[in-house]
Amino acid sequence: MKSIIIGIAGGTGSGKTTIAKNIVQEYGHGEVLRLDLDSYYRDLSDLTREERAQINFDHPSSLEIDLLVNHLESLCQGKHAEIPIYNFATHNRSEETRQVEPHKVIIIEGILALYYPELVERMDVKLFVDTPSDIRFIRRLKRDIIQRGRSVDSVIDQYRETVRPMHHQFVEPNKYHADIIIPEGGMNKVAVDLIQTKINAVLKEKRDDD
Repeated sequence: MKSIIIGIAGGTGSGKTTIAKNIVQEYGHGEVLRLDLDSYYRDLSDLTREERAQINFDHPSSLEIDLLVNHLESLCQGKHAEIPIYNFATHNRSEETRQVEPHKVIIIEGILALYYPELVERMDVKLFVDTPSDIRFIRRLKRDIIQRGRSVDSVIDQYRETVRPMHHQFVEPNKYHADIIIPEGGMNKVAVDLIQTKINAVLKEKRDDD
């Protein structure tokens, strides 16, 4: 049976990851695979660390979507895939990869998950997490400082120069592609229940078709 593919998009700090993890917890071990779009940032080994730091990672061209599509096709054919591991401290891919096996449900999560037509056309369920910009900025600031070793000034500069304009140009419009818009994100239990109901309906439909 072909995997069910779910796309979860939304601005930085909107609560996409929490929603995705809550969905994973609602199902048994090995049933749901979460693929983070950040894993597919392009390999920039040919650039210096300083040059990599200047890249606009919020632009759609920063991601190697062809590789993600190839991995989805492999997983849906019952094959494993070697997922890149991205290092936010060096702004580059690690030499190691993460091997994943096929799952009944695959979640693709990222700010641009609903931007690329070649991804959207493969999705059975499309979600957009819609959270106010001030809350998203505060969450991003705390995350980048604590988890990614960034300075306050660098986070603010990046948010002002690339994150905010790219959100308005490439992220926000994608909410109109969504089947469900989730307000506030995060611990929205009602939304998770609705998503689970939708997933179960799609699973049943696919079983009936088979």
